[in-house]
Amino acid sequence: MTSTQRPRPTDASLDFECHLPDPPEKVWRALTEPELLAAWLMPNDLKPEVGRRFAFAGPDAPIECEVIEAEQGRLLSYSWRERPAKDTADPGPAFDSVVTFTLARTAAGGTRLRVVHDGFTPVVAIAGTGCGLSLDARKNPVAANAPCMMQRAA
Repeated sequence: MTSTQRPRPTDASLDFECHLPDPPEKVWRALTEPELLAAWLMPNDLKPEVGRRFAFAGPDAPIECEVIEAEQGRLLSYSWRERPAKDTADPGPAFDSVVTFTLARTAAGGTRLRVVHDGFTPVVAIAGTGCGLSLDARKNPVAANAPCMMQRAA
């Protein structure tokens, strides 16, 4: 997928917004520095440069991505191409989607973070609804991948 190609938005998207006390600069680091991003999501080789291809080390197969938009401290959007592993008995669905993080400074100096993962099939969207909740580890400390991403981005 090139930076000019995007999956068409669907009615089945995951859309979350949270308010974090941390400044946008700190949140940006948690979203764009590979070792910090890996601490709460998956190992990766992300560089926030438009057109840059990277991958997440998915549980069964790599998730191929490409940065579509990147405005430091404000906006990060990338394609998400997930293909099932070929050697599994029930590989599940394959899908192409787009993940977009929008950051805005609040009056108190924190961050309003909006996360939209667009392009799911309805079955995948239902299965993944808990995913975005773990981004705000302070409100959901029992989430499986919630090792307080902001503390690590300090």
